[in-house]
Amino acid sequence: MAEHPHATLVRKGYEAFTRGDMDALRGLMTGDCTHHVPGSHPLSGDFKGQDACIDMYRRLYEETDNTIQVDLRDILVDGRGHAVAVHRFQADRGGKHLDETEALVFRIVGDKMTDIDECIEDVDQSNDFWS
Repeated sequence: MAEHPHATLVRKGYEAFTRGDMDALRGLMTGDCTHHVPGSHPLSGDFKGQDACIDMYRRLYEETDNTIQVDLRDILVDGRGHAVAVHRFQADRGGKHLDETEALVFRIVGDKMTDIDECIEDVDQSNDFWS
């Protein structure tokens, strides 16, 4: 069976992110796409618009000295404009190591990501890592 187009879109996004190809990633988002990051650290909050999202992704790489590893595990879709991607996230920063399961909930309009909600395993651990 062929992969659902929304799953394909999300997979392309993960591939672009792991390559560090921010131009390709930008092309998968609407101009007003918003990425919501949980927590109370400098990289948490609502990143509104392509530029803000891409800048936040760039900062993730910078803050971790490019040690980020994202291993996509599953993509689930509902066929009505929503997809959930589950991945393992690992990175090193300031002598700390983060290794957790995370998920992104995507809202998709047409063939573009319009909203991304990030869900993480341990908010306190994430706050400590990114602060």
